[in-house]
Parts: sequence; structure tokens; C-alpha cells
Amino acid sequence: MNEARFAKTPQPPYWAVIFTNQRSAADTGYADMAARMVELAAQQPGFLGVESTRDADGLGITVSYWESEQAIADWKANAEHQIARSMGRSAWYAGFEVRVARVERAYSMRRDDT
Repeated sequence: MNEARFAKTPQPPYWAVIFTNQRSAADTGYADMAARMVELAAQQPGFLGVESTRDADGLGITVSYWESEQAIADWKANAEHQIARSMGRSAWYAGFEVRVARVERAYSMRRDDT
């Protein structure tokens, strides 16, 4: 099991932003910008972690975890993030959904043999 794929979150409560998206055919700069957004988010006060996956048909789900709603609002207001969001709307995504949720309860399981 690749532990690095799991975000290291504290005990609840905390917040999750769930970004489900369908990629378009356009790919100019997407991978670089996606990597930059993870790097930049990690520098934001209140950022707790991120988990992300994409299937072969281009459907992706990224969940970012935050200490507070204010931290989420501050991230949304980040100038570089605003540029990435604009590029997503104009070129990279055929569609997306954003959901914001407060995590009230969390538990986990890990096998040592995988």
C-alpha cells in the first residue's frame, strides 16, 4: 500500500473540498498546473492534505482538507489559484462539481502486508 496517497488529517472536525471533474481534450499545461496547485495549496495556512485520482476516461476526484472554512476561502482567493480555475473553465474541463463538507467523524484501516 502506498501510504503517501493518504492525506494525514487530524482528528475531526475539519473541512473537505471535493472537486469532481471531467477532463476535456485540451491538455496544454494541465499537468504542470495541477502539480503547481498542490505545491501552492500546501503552503496555504490551514491546508491539511490532499488525495487525488483520475480514471482512464478523464474523470478525476480531488479532495483537499482544510482546518476551517476561512482557510478554504483564502485558498479560493489566491491569485495563482484563480488563474488555474479560469484555465480549467475555459480549456481543461468539460465539467466539474465542487462540494464543501465539514468532516465530523473519520476512521481508517491499513494492512501491513499490501
